Amino acid sequence: MRPGAQSLLPLLKPRSIAVIGASDDPTRIGGRPVRYCKEHFDGALYPVNPNRKEIQGLKAYASARDLPEAADCAILAVPAAITFEAVQDCVARGIKGLCVFSSGFAEMGAEGTALQDKIRDAALNGGARLLGPNCLGLFNATRGNFMTFSASIEHGRPKTGNVAIASQSGAYGSHLFVLARQRGIGLSSWITTGNEADVDLADAIAFFAEDPETQVIAAYAEGLRERDRLFAALEAARRARKPIVMIKVGRSEAGADAARAHTAALAGSDAVIDAALKEFGVHRALTADEMFDVAYAASRRLYPVKGRLGIMTISGGAGVLMADAAVEYGLELPAMPEATQAKIKALVPFAGPRNPVDITGQMFNMLDTVSEFMDMMLTEGGYDGIAGFFTSWPSAPSMSDKLLAALKRASDKHPETPIALVILAPPGPWQKYEAAGFLCFEDPTRAVAAIAALVKFGRAFARPRRAPAPALAKNALPAPTAATDEREAKRILKSAGIPATEDILAKTAAQAVEAAERLGYPVVMKIVSPDIAHKSEIGGVALDLRDQQAVAAAFAELRGRVLSKAPKARLDGMIVSPMVRGGVETILGVNRDPVFGPVVVFGLGGIFVEIMKDSVLKLAPFGREEALEMIRSIKGFPLLDGARGRLKMDIGALADALSKLSVYAAANAGKIESIDINPFIVLPKGGFAVDALIVPRKADSSS
Repeated sequence: MRPGAQSLLPLLKPRSIAVIGASDDPTRIGGRPVRYCKEHFDGALYPVNPNRKEIQGLKAYASARDLPEAADCAILAVPAAITFEAVQDCVARGIKGLCVFSSGFAEMGAEGTALQDKIRDAALNGGARLLGPNCLGLFNATRGNFMTFSASIEHGRPKTGNVAIASQSGAYGSHLFVLARQRGIGLSSWITTGNEADVDLADAIAFFAEDPETQVIAAYAEGLRERDRLFAALEAARRARKPIVMIKVGRSEAGADAARAHTAALAGSDAVIDAALKEFGVHRALTADEMFDVAYAASRRLYPVKGRLGIMTISGGAGVLMADAAVEYGLELPAMPEATQAKIKALVPFAGPRNPVDITGQMFNMLDTVSEFMDMMLTEGGYDGIAGFFTSWPSAPSMSDKLLAALKRASDKHPETPIALVILAPPGPWQKYEAAGFLCFEDPTRAVAAIAALVKFGRAFARPRRAPAPALAKNALPAPTAATDEREAKRILKSAGIPATEDILAKTAAQAVEAAERLGYPVVMKIVSPDIAHKSEIGGVALDLRDQQAVAAAFAELRGRVLSKAPKARLDGMIVSPMVRGGVETILGVNRDPVFGPVVVFGLGGIFVEIMKDSVLKLAPFGREEALEMIRSIKGFPLLDGARGRLKMDIGALADALSKLSVYAAANAGKIESIDINPFIVLPKGGFAVDALIVPRKADSSS
């Protein structure tokens, strides 16, 4: 069994540190952590170097085996060739945390991978956790254990706070730390995972989910793997009401290739990664600025749920800009109550009282009234968050303190409501506004986006744990071992509880006519061939056949198309099916992701999926309620819900089919490459899979 999150305590919260390969030169890789820990760490520090008696004024030891005590953790800054021996020495002395700076392992190829596996096994067998190799280290800002060779610590110790940074990249992780310090964001811990021979990003997130010093987790990922452990860590953070803001690179094909080359991790499909992170309320940031805007806002630990935004502005134009941003980010902008609007007009006749509330430049002469306006918005408007635009007013000595006092009188009555102010001010006034509890931004859109992120977190935290997915139908057939034709695919899906149209196989035109008579006109006819997966590509489908003559003619025509366009294909005959009318075409599918396993795809048929890209993904398995959420989330949902006088379709039947498909896919996760139900026609009552294809996973697949 893999060690739990608390096994990282010796690394992140040590009482004593050994530096293997310590250098007397404080600018070298083995010298920087000695220097940093001498300056900032209150615990015992043991340099280890067999060639020196003293290092940077501290007694040096020849080997980890010679230490006067078993240090909690050790930094290994030695060449790859002797790292295994150093690891053995550390575990023999009882050291439980190993931070390996050394490079020359899995990033170098097969030989390096074998050596990396060897040091990992030595550490784990000795009861130690191993961070790295090829990592930049870690620190805990409170304890001052700056176990890194990054030059960034030379610029200054980080501000202590409640945001933790976990990064797979050392250099970019260091960049993020410096940016956080420049933004004035307080950090609890910082960790870089390097090659992830043992400790990985999921371990770090799981630790921070339990860490009382951490309330916000900022993560940088190049590759995600080991789905179950990652999901457990993300869920632990969600249950602990700790937001995760993640930059996951590799969105493009070129970026994914670069990430694989850098980390040797499977990148996974970007759309699937989006869906996976969304499941747990993770905010995926595109830039470091966005990451720290959200982390900064979240560090106040206010997470509204309803998403009703009130905007107060001294500029009508800025109010429009912020209103546009609010709509873009999914926030509501309800108007102030009529009675409250009348009060506002009575105070300032030129004000815009709805929402945005434009208090105009008249406030120059009425700063005390700002408090009344803000209080009315918070008390009577019922907003879950406020965004205020005050531009450079806080930078004017004659106004800064008065405006702050007025705003604070109102905000103190509503400490549960996040208030983001758009201001331009030098550090002194800016810090005063932040110290008073306000979130401060220079850009209006960023202020609105930050509140929208807080709402997303609030909703994720409020969501109960997902109910377990239903059990697989008892009579469900196993996954096929070879590609199926449509009839076999439908038979398998029916056994799993997914309704499908009745099909009759006809080997002659006469049999086709007999089948049509039995089913009732109109009917559909399709070729059946194990060698032709996509029938429409060769014109292998005939629709709306209304009589015997049409059926017989279609049989001959389809047979001729196979002979001319796919002469080597085996033809087993034609299937005849009833023509389903009066419904809406949808697509239900499953694709196997190399990291996250089976992923269910849902969308409307035709141009909605192909041109409008109106589809949604969800990891299998899931229940009926989650399937309903999927269905309602697509842009084309009104077509299913009776828009503009249309009949309402049976959304419940569609949700049941989606859920049962997800359960079947999860039960056969290692055996199926893809399932395609296109279309699944939803009717006012019920629905049917009209066409289907199941592709088994190849036996020699390596992932």
